[in-house]
Amino acid sequence: LEQNTEALAFGERLIKGEIDVLILLTGIGVKTLIDVLATRHSKPDIVKALAKVALVARGPKPVTVLSELSLKPSITIPEPNTRREILAAIDKDLPVKGKTVAVQEYGMPDKELNDGLLKRGARVVRVPVYRWALPEDTEPLRKALHTIVDGNADVVLFTNGTQINHVMQMAQEEGVENELRQALAKIVVASVGPTCSQFMDEYGVPVDVEPEHPKMGNLVLEASRKSPELLEKKRSPNIVVPSSVGKTAAADLMNSPFLKACRREPTPYTPIWLMRQAGRYMKEYRDIRERHSFLDLCKDSDLAAEVTIYAVNRLGVDAAIIFSDLLVIVEPMGLQLEYAKGEGPVIHNPVRTAADVDRLAPLKDPSALKYVYDAIRKTRAGLPANIPLIGFAGAPFTLASYIVEGMGSRNYIHTKSLMYKDPKAWHRLMETLSQSLILYLNAQIAAGVQAVQIFDSWVGCLSPEDYRQYVLPHSRAVLRGLTKGVPVIHFGTGTSALLELMKEAGGDVIGLDWRVNLAEGWKRVGHDVAVMGNMDPTTLFAGIPEIRVQAQQILNQAANRPGHIFNLGHGVLPNTPVGHVKALVDMVHEMSQR
Repeated sequence: LEQNTEALAFGERLIKGEIDVLILLTGIGVKTLIDVLATRHSKPDIVKALAKVALVARGPKPVTVLSELSLKPSITIPEPNTRREILAAIDKDLPVKGKTVAVQEYGMPDKELNDGLLKRGARVVRVPVYRWALPEDTEPLRKALHTIVDGNADVVLFTNGTQINHVMQMAQEEGVENELRQALAKIVVASVGPTCSQFMDEYGVPVDVEPEHPKMGNLVLEASRKSPELLEKKRSPNIVVPSSVGKTAAADLMNSPFLKACRREPTPYTPIWLMRQAGRYMKEYRDIRERHSFLDLCKDSDLAAEVTIYAVNRLGVDAAIIFSDLLVIVEPMGLQLEYAKGEGPVIHNPVRTAADVDRLAPLKDPSALKYVYDAIRKTRAGLPANIPLIGFAGAPFTLASYIVEGMGSRNYIHTKSLMYKDPKAWHRLMETLSQSLILYLNAQIAAGVQAVQIFDSWVGCLSPEDYRQYVLPHSRAVLRGLTKGVPVIHFGTGTSALLELMKEAGGDVIGLDWRVNLAEGWKRVGHDVAVMGNMDPTTLFAGIPEIRVQAQQILNQAANRPGHIFNLGHGVLPNTPVGHVKALVDMVHEMSQR
């Protein structure tokens, strides 16, 4: 920077002892910062002041420069050195609430890192010491851009986050940003590592290849190995299935790896989809949510279809699940539903007594949820012909718990009180919900889904005895009442003690969460059903190598037995790196090739 006013202002505060923490992101940045400060202060004074500050070094390069000054960092951030590792290390070893934290920038500000520090109560001081600038001669970049846009490139390699910033800047100046995004969807996009991928994700550019170690040689090697297969997959024409599915499209769907796995037939690789695969971890979804409330998004069939299809195209998964919510069914039953900001769903007139149960209206006219069926039809029309669409609903117990508690709960006191104190009222409630769910799910099937999933997210709070008495008959009634020939996934969390009973209730596929070994869980439910699962969702916050290890363990437990659908043990968590989610999909496909 020709004018280092912010860096020099930081230097004044550093010398005065007003800085508590300094985060150093690059080796060249540390050197440049020292050079800038040395124009105003003596080097011994600078080193003396730095020695009084908690120094956070992102990786080995800043450590090397600090060692030349006889300084040691308080924290060294391990690979992959992204903002997530920085914030996690600070949370563990260096609470920053009320402290002044300076961040040495490299190239451009890391807004999400700064925001993360602010949320933790820090006072953030930006220290820009250099920025990446477009070269004086932009013609080579311009030619590269048009090579991509004109369809004359097969692979593009990005080696730092600023490159995507400059490419998009140039595309805007040339008026070809949309054409560039369309072209990138048809070629292999490779990123040198997680930090670079984060910047690309912020621009909505999906990364196809990211090496396990962020080195140039690894990048070239991985891209050369994976590009032929990826190109074939990305450039194969997508067959758009019309709202009235024809014979050819139906055959493509029936032979899809996901539906074949539901039928326990051999597949060329293990199919994978993810619960909550369209969610807050995606920037594009967050952008939509800034303009629309969650319930409005569910009720806008165009937007619901858009986010459903986008997630499939972005991740390369083998099935889509319609964007909706478990609780939309309760509104036409007479309950007042609100998604309160920061609190999740709230039912303002919960069902707590026998009289409340009697006032609850069963769903008699499925058209009250027309927006769900419209979203299904639009999504089905926009999905590739070989990608099945999954419909879903909450299981009777999980819906009943929400209706009785009125909001999320840890101990389910109101639910269990009604269940134990007035069993007759409880069973009437469960029967009302079961009849409504059968109508609702069959309407989803008629609208065009190829499978349905029953979410019993809260049933793990019950003992096996309570499940058998208060839940099993009703779950079984729903599962038996659905249209024949459509696969049903029966899923619950915290259900390791209930697996045999869930199998008894029914389902073509039993979902397993991460608290049970997949091989043991499959043995317990029997090999006459398929299973789905079961990676811990938090694994996706680990590095790519560890994700690969964990995914391979689950695949090993499945032992290539027909009928395994890979999934998380629950939904994708907010703030999960999109690149890690896509990497999981790709590695499951790669490692499970038959």
